[in-house]
Amino acid sequence: MRRDRGGEGGRARSRVPLRRSLLGRLLGVSALVAACSVAATAWLAVQTTSGAIKQEQGQNLTADARIYDTLLGYAARHPTWDGVDATVRELAEQSGRRVALTTQSRQPLADSATAATVPALPPEASAVVDPLSVDTVLAARSTEVRGTAADRIDPRAVGPFLLPAAERAALRRTADRQAVCLNRVGIAADVVVGPSGRPRVQMVGNDPERALGTRCDPADLDAPTRTEKKALTALNDLADACLKRQDRGKVRLNRDLSWGEGVAVPVPGPLPAPRPAPEPSDAREAAPAPAVEPPREFTGEDDRAIASCVGTARSEQLSSYVASPALLFIGDEGGATVPGFDLSPANTAKIAGAAALVLALTVGASVLAGARLVRPLHALTGAAQRMRDGEEHASVPVSGDDEIGRLAAAFNDMSAHRARLEEQRKAMVSDVAHELRTPLSNIRGWLEAAQDGLADPDPAFVSSLLEEAVQLQHIIDDLQDLAAADAGVLRLHPEPVRVGELLSQVAAAHQARAETAGVTLTVEAGAVAILPADPVRLRQAVGNLVSNAVRHTPAGGRVTLRAYGSFGTRDGDEDGSESGAREVVIEVADTGTGIPAGDLPYIFDRFWRAEKSRSRRTGGSGLGLAIVRKLAEAHGGTVSATSTEGEGSTFTLRLPAGGPDGMTTVS
Repeated sequence: MRRDRGGEGGRARSRVPLRRSLLGRLLGVSALVAACSVAATAWLAVQTTSGAIKQEQGQNLTADARIYDTLLGYAARHPTWDGVDATVRELAEQSGRRVALTTQSRQPLADSATAATVPALPPEASAVVDPLSVDTVLAARSTEVRGTAADRIDPRAVGPFLLPAAERAALRRTADRQAVCLNRVGIAADVVVGPSGRPRVQMVGNDPERALGTRCDPADLDAPTRTEKKALTALNDLADACLKRQDRGKVRLNRDLSWGEGVAVPVPGPLPAPRPAPEPSDAREAAPAPAVEPPREFTGEDDRAIASCVGTARSEQLSSYVASPALLFIGDEGGATVPGFDLSPANTAKIAGAAALVLALTVGASVLAGARLVRPLHALTGAAQRMRDGEEHASVPVSGDDEIGRLAAAFNDMSAHRARLEEQRKAMVSDVAHELRTPLSNIRGWLEAAQDGLADPDPAFVSSLLEEAVQLQHIIDDLQDLAAADAGVLRLHPEPVRVGELLSQVAAAHQARAETAGVTLTVEAGAVAILPADPVRLRQAVGNLVSNAVRHTPAGGRVTLRAYGSFGTRDGDEDGSESGAREVVIEVADTGTGIPAGDLPYIFDRFWRAEKSRSRRTGGSGLGLAIVRKLAEAHGGTVSATSTEGEGSTFTLRLPAGGPDGMTTVS
């Protein structure tokens, strides 16, 4: 009962809020100091390095964007990276930095490093060069427009849209005529050639509506060429296949990859009824026109699906015309990605002063926290020394409910427990002396009587002396077993034990005593799994329980030995035969006088008996149940007791179940 209350109190104390605990206060101080140091360091770092970092980052980003754009254009115009070494070396010379290209598996493609021992590349790449998935951040810093965020394909990746020389020449002549025409009417215009070789007329001011009222018609430049029609048809087929997989209708793409209203589709229906053949003169008027579904309107969801499919189709169409994605590494020749810079003496002095201030704050906080820790620890040390000097109960004041307070409470509990153990030790010595004195006094008395001629050394005389010697030997053996168990050297020799057979052997050994006492002794054991245990020690434990039960059961009563396997509850495995049982349970139940509820917590203590008279009729040395508990613990199990006063008691051994393969010698 006392132990349970202590456990509940310990659990209650362990739920102390963090703000009240010493750990919480230490964490608070540490967090405050860390926050001050981080804030000071961050402020100094920002003040002293922000300008240099901004300047360095601006230069690096501009150079990185130029390098990235150049390599991106190379990848857009070449199906492989063969021959990129010259471009990489030229970029490295222009930027004064190291430029390296690898495959996505980090296989080298080109490297501008010239050192004898090439430094290792950094773990993270500066960018991924993929013309079909442009890095919009780096591309935005380029001098050319690289499309929108939704269109991440580099415009220089034209693939099958690249015009041959004849088509380029024809379009260029048309563009030159339009530019000359616009210049004649007072509109400044230039001819600009795109990546595919298609020219276009760009008016100064970029206002195409100014040319609407002139005779300079740009329609000749808007019509796709044969090469573009072929490439556009293939792209349209890929986009339609993507839309078909989404159960959507086809779409007609324009040369600039835009789309307008849906395509008119013939409406399926029944064939018209046969009509007389018309005269040749009116054959065209007599032919019925096919039913046509009006162009469908695109919804916002349709536009999103079409845009996604067009992007996918473009990537699929261009994949064989561009180089595969590559990792780009940009740094200096020494392997660093951002060159360092030197701090000025003034900035160095600021950092040193801030560090000294933070150090002073840390030392001050540590001194205050340490002083609060040392005071209760000094009190604990003094109490421990007093306990060492022999004071029976040395305690310390509990000042709080934090870790130190709980340590002081635990020390006080330990001191009180030590005092109780000392009292038990003294009582045990007295009990041992009492138990040994009785048989020794009997032996001495009989021997003195024989020496004085008052008793004849007949068989009854020898039998009496032998009985007292056996009782004395039992006490000594029990004390030896308990001492070995306390020292952790109680040796077990496990082997496969059939619990049913073991219970039958114990019952047979106590049958004579039970019959003499008028007690019925029975065994109830099913097909219990083999238990790895020391058979001698297990018989000793069960025998002590049976002997105790027979001793406290009046004539006409019953003592029952039971065994079954258990998954934790008896209903889960009634016969114990399943291999999945966690433990084997052995019960010794009697219909004796029972044990009062107030005595149950102490029945496994040494030399404890409910009958304080120490009568040999009702008890032996008082060590039997204590030995049972030690033997159960040595087997990795437990022993418990339940009792109803006047109706009987049940002692339960719970031992871990297992096969012969799991057995080891326990010592």
